Amino acid sequence: MRHTQAFIACLRLEASDRSREDRKMTAAPRTLNDLYTADMRDLWSANDQMQRLMQAFVDKATDPKLKQLFERSVTGIGQHTQALRAMIGAESPSPCAGMQGLIREATQHALESDLPPHLRDLELITQYQRMSHYGLAGFGTVAAYAEALGMTEEANKLKSIVSDIYKADEYSSHLAESAQRAAAQG
Repeated sequence: MRHTQAFIACLRLEASDRSREDRKMTAAPRTLNDLYTADMRDLWSANDQMQRLMQAFVDKATDPKLKQLFERSVTGIGQHTQALRAMIGAESPSPCAGMQGLIREATQHALESDLPPHLRDLELITQYQRMSHYGLAGFGTVAAYAEALGMTEEANKLKSIVSDIYKADEYSSHLAESAQRAAAQG
């Protein structure tokens, strides 16, 4: 519960402290390599945001398997972020407005809403999958860019990350189906 409240306070602080400079568009990419780097920095930001939210998901989940999935996600997202950083060597991520929107929705619908526990678990899965699918789209795209740029090692690492995300997504779908059946019976 503490993590959830701290995370929500952090979101509000970030939103209120955002300067005009942060909202300005950066120079448009001119090459595929520029686009690759920009998208990788965006994914770095998206991962940072999702990783912070996952601890609040762990705190709210009631199903032990779901808690375990979210705990593993915190670790996995951290590993993926380290891989991104190593591949691009940038000093900082680019603000990812897309994930910020998904985080706001997840916070509102899964963390702040007054849902019974079995429905909250289902909503946590829904929001987790929405954020994961955003990551799948981004990582799949940058993997294709890396391959087109002849960056075989980076492409393989990115494809491995896509595979990790798919596995977690499939498992969360399985948990959702089990939880839906249990909710329908009770």
